Amino acid sequence: MAEEGAAIRRRRECLACGKRFTTFERADAVTLWVVKRSGERVGYNRGKVVEGLRRACVNRPVASEEIERVADEIEEAMRAPGVNEVRSQDVGIAVLDRLRDLDQVAYIRFASVYKDFQELTDFEREVGLLLQKKTPPKTVNAAGKPDG
Repeated sequence: MAEEGAAIRRRRECLACGKRFTTFERADAVTLWVVKRSGERVGYNRGKVVEGLRRACVNRPVASEEIERVADEIEEAMRAPGVNEVRSQDVGIAVLDRLRDLDQVAYIRFASVYKDFQELTDFEREVGLLLQKKTPPKTVNAAGKPDG
């Protein structure tokens, strides 16, 4: 069986004229439902994820291919075996996790909307968290003193 989402190439023949042609078919994936904070269930929309990523990455050195790859990773993570429903918060967190590694400015942009920043201190807190995760942990040498 073909991998889910992979195109299947078929050679066919026109019944009217006998001419042969190729078709590419793709099996429809099982609908993934997203449960919003209000409790409303909507179908997963990859386009919304891509648009959110694109907006966060405006004027950043992030290629369209990278955005598409990240959107694919997020969808794959959401479509874990046996799961047909995810919370909208889980989708947002998956976007944040991947943006953190892809481009930190894009991450802050997305976080400011997703986390509804209201004050400058919200930005400061988030940048502080980013910097903490980037700083390598200090190691202790054999004498019990910090290295470096």
